[in-house]
Amino acid sequence: MAFENYVGRFAPSPTGPLHLGSLTTAVASYLDARAHRGRWLLRIEDLDPPREVPGAADTIARQLEAHSLHWDGPIHYQSQRLARYADALARLADLGLLYHCTCNRQRLHQLGGRYDGHCRAAEARSALPGQPSALRVCVTSQPLIEYRDFLGGTERVDLGERGDFVVRRRDGLIAYQLAVAVDDAAQGITHVLRGADLVESTPRQIFLLGALRLPRPHYGHAPVVCDALGRKLSKQNHAPALRHRDASANLLWALRWLGLQPDAELAAATPDELLQWGTKHWSRLRNI
Repeated sequence: MAFENYVGRFAPSPTGPLHLGSLTTAVASYLDARAHRGRWLLRIEDLDPPREVPGAADTIARQLEAHSLHWDGPIHYQSQRLARYADALARLADLGLLYHCTCNRQRLHQLGGRYDGHCRAAEARSALPGQPSALRVCVTSQPLIEYRDFLGGTERVDLGERGDFVVRRRDGLIAYQLAVAVDDAAQGITHVLRGADLVESTPRQIFLLGALRLPRPHYGHAPVVCDALGRKLSKQNHAPALRHRDASANLLWALRWLGLQPDAELAAATPDELLQWGTKHWSRLRNI
């Protein structure tokens, strides 16, 4: 299956307001979409209530609007798409790719990031009554994933090195990998431009899309913005929230970080003017 027209997206989690790091990723995704005369969608990935901040989804939308990052169509909320995820889980189960995993956090931590398939054995496929379990997808049927990163080059990843991964958590919540793969296909996303901190998710999502016989987007991973200590700029590291009154200054900073060199006269430009200039000068080969 193949896509014809460009459709990009920005998909933040409502765990707090946007900061310069998340804005820069949004700008890169937006410019790539507009430079290719494509659509740019906004999806709020609100599937983890314990981590979500009340009102954050609305704050994010208002921040994007203040920076003239106007999306096409309605906002998509993952919390409204649970039936699609249930259908995908059922299809994976029918293919014999799912099994229950009762391993606790302590055991998983001891494994050092690679799941050893402990619960994959036939006798462990059904969870014990009353015992919480996650659902993992077995990757042994196609462990080698290859794709071309349109901001980098060809990537070859052996999923077996990290082991089977979770598609439904022990608390019953749908895992990130499954939700994103299903939504990208359902929304007709053709190009995913996101931060390099999510590069390990890409082969897992490609695996799921292949198993579900859904179309695969093109993927590009931009370097993440770091603070003075070399840490990813993030809410966890207390990155300051974007202020509406600083929208033009924020966009100038993001454009420069992305490898663009706005002219001196753009110092007083509006957000609309800055994004129009950025779209005109965007180039994947030169930027990032």
